[in-house]
Amino acid sequence: MPLTPIGDIVRRSPAGVGAFNVIQLEHATAIVAGAEALGLPVVLQISENCVRYHGALEPIALAALAVARRAEVPVAVHLDHATDRALVEEAVGLGLGSVMYDASALPDEENVASTAEVAAWCHERGVWVEAELGEVGGKDGVHAPGARTKPHEAVGYVTRTGVDALAVAVGTSHAMTTKDAVLDLELIAELRAAVPVPLVLHGSSGVPDDVLREAVQRGMKKINIATHLNKAFTGAVRDYLAHDERVVDSRKYLAAGRDAVAREVSHLLGVLTGG
Repeated sequence: MPLTPIGDIVRRSPAGVGAFNVIQLEHATAIVAGAEALGLPVVLQISENCVRYHGALEPIALAALAVARRAEVPVAVHLDHATDRALVEEAVGLGLGSVMYDASALPDEENVASTAEVAAWCHERGVWVEAELGEVGGKDGVHAPGARTKPHEAVGYVTRTGVDALAVAVGTSHAMTTKDAVLDLELIAELRAAVPVPLVLHGSSGVPDDVLREAVQRGMKKINIATHLNKAFTGAVRDYLAHDERVVDSRKYLAAGRDAVAREVSHLLGVLTGG
């Protein structure tokens, strides 16, 4: 199946779209397997941290693109949280159809100017762009503890930058290993009514399933999940090694991690589509 632009997946989906972070090949194949089990589209995301882990974007990007092309469901490959414009340009050159350019650590005006430039460059090449507002004084940007996105500021940011999707602060945080995030569901509804582009929820690993369902119903469209899958992968590998201390074939315990991730992806996609 040819690659599916993320914009097409988001526009065509009547529910939430799952966007899951890839760290290694096993993650990519597991995420697609989980989506295929339900016959639903999915997004494979590659973060700047993942690129740093592999030492370069090209190896993991080409692997993810290959997995996406062989999938039996629509799959988009997306660059997540890129702060380096050169990395954005490299991703586009490799064939990624969407990027999240993160200038949220910059002062507001610099964030707007830099994001607008990147969005214009990407749009000339048919690439979809996600971005986020900054939070003054918060190095964690839009996901700093206690940060909230104001609807009028979100509208102004989208208008001035021309981005295709906006990550908003409504109560989540990155790298949560417990599901106890408290979302501002009323704010999500207000943002959805005001902002003319799809809303993106980062840090969704910490959100309970019932709250994720409600967040989608209130207007969240693209749901980013990473830490929860890493937790599932690591737990399965740890259990496998604990039960077979003599194993040396990494395929055996990595397969256990891969299968655990596939199951979680299927579960989460079911949640995001109302199941």
